[in-house]
This record gives sequence, C-alpha cells and structure tokens, in this order.
Amino acid sequence: MNPRREPINVRRLPVQLHGDDRRVIARPFILGTQRLRTLLDRLSGLPDDEVHDLLAEVEAQYGNRHAHLRRLFAEHYHAGAPMIACERDWSNERKLLAGAYLTMEYAVDSAALFNPSIVVHPKQENGAEGALRILMSLRATGEGHVSSIVFRTGSITAAGEMELDPLPQHLHRSRLSPDRQYHKPLFVRKLREMGLSPAMANDMLSGIPEKFTLRELVAAVESARPRYAGNIEAGEMLRTMLWLASSNYHIDLAPETDLGDLVIFPMNDEESHGIEDLRMVRFVDDDNSVSYFGTYTAYNGVRTLPMLMSTSDFRRIEFASLNGNAALNKGMALFPRKIKNRYVMCSRIDGENLFISTSEAVHFWNTAQRLAVPRLPWELMQIGNCGSPIETDKGWLLLTHGVGPMRTYVIGAMLLDLDDPLKVIGHLEEPLLAPLDSEREGYVPNVVYTCGALAHAGKLYVPYAQADKSTSISVVDLNELLDRLTM
Repeated sequence: MNPRREPINVRRLPVQLHGDDRRVIARPFILGTQRLRTLLDRLSGLPDDEVHDLLAEVEAQYGNRHAHLRRLFAEHYHAGAPMIACERDWSNERKLLAGAYLTMEYAVDSAALFNPSIVVHPKQENGAEGALRILMSLRATGEGHVSSIVFRTGSITAAGEMELDPLPQHLHRSRLSPDRQYHKPLFVRKLREMGLSPAMANDMLSGIPEKFTLRELVAAVESARPRYAGNIEAGEMLRTMLWLASSNYHIDLAPETDLGDLVIFPMNDEESHGIEDLRMVRFVDDDNSVSYFGTYTAYNGVRTLPMLMSTSDFRRIEFASLNGNAALNKGMALFPRKIKNRYVMCSRIDGENLFISTSEAVHFWNTAQRLAVPRLPWELMQIGNCGSPIETDKGWLLLTHGVGPMRTYVIGAMLLDLDDPLKVIGHLEEPLLAPLDSEREGYVPNVVYTCGALAHAGKLYVPYAQADKSTSISVVDLNELLDRLTM
C-alpha cells in the first residue's frame, strides 16, 4: 500500500454564491379547468373602472420586478383561456388582469444555488487585457425543491483571480420556441432504440412530411388511433411518440436577453420536478468547428431521463433526449472532442461505478465499458464523474466524486490515456477537495461537488457546491496535480 501523501495544495477564492430570495421569475398559475372557469366568471362581473384600477395597482407593485409585465400577463391569459374554450368579448385590460391572476412569482434560487460547471465564454470581445471570459451554470432550487438552470458570467483576470459580473436586474424564464421541428428518420430511430417497432412508427407517420411540427405529430397520432383501437402495442407507441416529442425542443433567447439573465426552467412533464446538474463542455469537432454541449438529468418525480443541451452561440439552444442501452442513470459527461472519430462519454450507468461509452451519434449510446470501481476509503460507497474530462499534454484529467462514511462527498481525480481513455494512468490516493468544517452544513451536509472545471494558464479552476446549498471556487496548480497523477 502506498504511504499516505500530503494533499494537493488547494486555494479557495473569496467567491461565494448564495441563493437570493429577490431573484424571481413569473410563471403560469393555472389550477385546473374548473378553477379557471370560476375565476374568469368572477372577473366578468367586475366593473370596467375596477378592472382598470386593479390592473394599475398590480403594475405599480410588480412592474419593476419583471421586464415586459403586460406581455407576461397576455401570454398567461392566452395559455389559460383555450383550456375552457373561452374567447370572451373582453377589453384588453380585462384580459391582462385575468393574466395577472394566472401568474405567480417563483424565487428560483431561494433554497439553494449549487452544482456548478464552467466553460470558456463563447464571446471574448471587450474583455479586460489578459483576462478570459467565462460562463458558469448552476443548479438553482426554490419552492418545492424544483431545480432549474441559471447562469453567471465573469472573467479570470490576468492575475488569476475570478471576477463575476453583476447580477441582472431581471431574470428571463426560457420558453419553448413555437417553430420546433422534428426529423422523421431520427424520430423513428429513437423509437427503435426504445424497443418499439420502426415499421409501426413509419406507418403512423406516413401522412406527415420528413420534417414535421408538434401540431402535425398530434394530428397524425389522433388520425392513427381508430386504426389501432384495442392494440396495446400501438397504444404504447402513440403515447411514446407524444412523450418523445415533448422531451425534445429548443429555445431562442430574445435579442435583449444576456446569458446571465436566462433561467432554464422545467418546460415539460419529464422535467416537472427539476432540471438537474448540467455538465457543460466546449466541444471542438474534427473540422475545428466549436459547439457547446451540456448533459443533464430531467426528473419527473418518479424517473430520470438523461438529456443533452447543444448550442453554437447560446442564442438558440436545442434540448434532446439521450437514448440507448448505455444512456442510463445520472452523471453522463461528454469528452471535449472525438477520439478515433467517435464521441466519447463518461458515465455512472449503474449508480456505483464509472464507465466509458463511445458512439458515432451524439444522441445514441448503446455500449459501455467499466472504467473504475470504488476502491479507496473515501469512495467505497460509489464513484462518479464531476464533469467532462479536460485534455492535457499528459492525458485526460477527469475529476471524480467519491462517497464515503456518513455519506460524505469528496472530489478526487484520475488521469486517462489520450488515445485510450479506458487506460488509467493515475488515480489520486487522497481527495483533491473535501469539505472544510465551514462547508459541511447545508441542505445535504458533508458534500462538496462540481459538474465541471476549467484549465487556464497553468491553473485548474474548480467551482464547487457546499452541502447542496451554496457555491465557491477553488484553484489548483495544474502541473502539481498532473505530477501527482503520473508518479
């Protein structure tokens, strides 16, 4: 057994990110058709002058808390009214007041702000001399412990410190883009990967074009129902088609929206209980084109669904499910480039051990080989990855998390061969980062955790969560860490 070594020197930066009760978004507040019908009936009885005064009062109280407040009220009114086939001959003010009653504020990170990842910002213009612009994602939780994704921007200064940009005045909740389209061959392939009949899928989709919208899919599903009445397999196919379509979507950022303003809030049933632990990576393809991927977990309160976010500029962001026999559990993280012309993923598909998967298609993962099992005292319960591996001249640097006694989470590190990531060059025998006494207390005690780090100018910047409550940032000398892993 190797003698116990001194831990790697870790410098904690004076950066602390905490949840803020004042950071709110406006969400729909629609409690079912009967409540909705009763509410609108009551609003019908209000005199016009009272409607005017009530709307003015709401705008006075909330106008400085949300950009485009009237636009939000109109959106929520038009989301609710069709549910009860209600198109009343109302004034615009009455409709806006109804929208106000169908709106609620949600404090996105009032409970916690944690599990960060970090990448180079896609835009480096106008940065300070010698500084690197960065983009950080964080998991935010509020009422009901519903998780969403928020972003912070900032810079690593020429002196190696971290400076974050001021918080935005308003947050912008993401919204599904109405023009989302689906590609029939890819859609059928996903259904086949899920164990369903491609022949039946093609038959059901025969009447729609190669690129189709959700509305066209719903029409095709309703048209197919009578033909397959009583067929259990067909019923499952129809349900799965609608589920798959609702789980794959994109959002477009408004021109006035900065990345620091954006909140990616759950937008479908599969995400209804949260969007968890985004692991971002800057991906360079074989033609040197750059895109950004982010793997995360959608949670509906019962099951988890591995998902993939992708974008070239963070103005249009695509969301799609990850499929295949190896797209399981939590913690999938892409390598930042292909290896031998294949995408590579690190994952923990059995909830306990680390695996490496490769694939020709980024959305489909069918095979996995075990990379590592828990073997050290601080990881005997389980081992997992802490984000995408980082390429260095000595190998792929993979940060890991290990769970030990008293469910204590610590951060470790491994070094993998550049050409064969299943070959382990080195594995830290001691944790790289463990909770200090001041970091132990929180929503989930005794946990430090990260979803991705960044190497820059000979340093490794590791944003990390403390007790699933708040976030800080640490810095490690990269050469010291690599030397330890290659001893």
